[in-house]
Amino acid sequence: MPVYHTLGRVPKKRHIAFRKPDGGIYQEQLVGNEGFTGVASLLYHIAPPTTIKAIRKLKDVRYEEEADPVFKHRHFRTAQLAEGGSPTLDRTPLLFNNDCALLFARPTVADTHFYRNAQADEVVYISQGSGVLESQFGDLPYGEGDYLVIHRGIMHRFKMDPVPHRLLIIESRGYVRTPKRYRNEYGQIVEGAPYSERDFRVPRELKTYDERGDFPIIVKQHDTLNEFILDHHPFDVVGWDGMFYPWAFNIHDFEPIVGRIHQPPPVHQTFQGDGFVVCSFCPRPYDFHPEAVPAPYNHSNVDSDEVLYYASSEFMSRKGIEYGSITLHPDGIPHGPHPGRMEASIGAKETNELAVMVDTFRPLKTARQAAPIEDPKYQFSWIEAGEGFNPPTS
Repeated sequence: MPVYHTLGRVPKKRHIAFRKPDGGIYQEQLVGNEGFTGVASLLYHIAPPTTIKAIRKLKDVRYEEEADPVFKHRHFRTAQLAEGGSPTLDRTPLLFNNDCALLFARPTVADTHFYRNAQADEVVYISQGSGVLESQFGDLPYGEGDYLVIHRGIMHRFKMDPVPHRLLIIESRGYVRTPKRYRNEYGQIVEGAPYSERDFRVPRELKTYDERGDFPIIVKQHDTLNEFILDHHPFDVVGWDGMFYPWAFNIHDFEPIVGRIHQPPPVHQTFQGDGFVVCSFCPRPYDFHPEAVPAPYNHSNVDSDEVLYYASSEFMSRKGIEYGSITLHPDGIPHGPHPGRMEASIGAKETNELAVMVDTFRPLKTARQAAPIEDPKYQFSWIEAGEGFNPPTS
């Protein structure tokens, strides 16, 4: 997890008068979680962050479950979602519960507004695209394979390069962090973890804007989007310090843990939320016991729903998936490798698969917007041949 960081100019002590060149006082703002006891940062503004000129509600964004939910394995093809819209306002909800939600976006229009999610942390996986995440904490360049961790309440804006974008968005009601077992009692990443602090990227360039005018800020709260007009540029921060800020980690910097026989999914864990975990399946050598079966064994998700986003078209245990596929294997139904995949994995030396997994500890609901992109035959895809079954095509 990122540690103490600072950019720009800050006073010698907290909560003392920090003078401007003209003798005025910079406006101090605490941004963090869990009131005044959690992870936080102190920002110093040219103007008060409270000078709002106008407010209006834009729309409701409450997630709605499909009309007639069916308990089954499911497969959604995000490649069938249309391109267009904003990276923050035009997201298609796919799966959700009270702890987290998974959304997808294929934006083409860079935001002119500033955005703040006030009801959830966001982990944005950049499956395709590049650009800069702008925030009050400075610029954070991003590219393909990056996880952008944007904690609740952080105002930001996507400055997208003119290239196609595919974004998988994970909203978390709780604070997103590295798994506890990867950290010692002092907070440092331990030896043997699949990454270290060197792999985290933090804002390095702070740009300060001293501009007056009408600046729209869109805030998501209470399942609504609301527009606030600020009378000055919100990125007027001259300096800040603390441990609360956006950060990035690239999936290709995850160092897979391998063994002589098949390793269970927890070795791929990357992040921890409240009620769910995020894992990264990356290119890696296969198991090296002479009789090892690299494909995962059949298993039941006890107290867990499993979601896989296929960030490449290759995955060792699956047929009929494509780049951008999302599968849901719910608690209560066993699943495992597709027919022939177990046998094909024996003797193989490595895999080039790339996937993001989200395991939730409470059942997920399917959003109504996911219905048009569902593969209706996926639940029968473990049958090589059978009455009424046609293998799914990619």
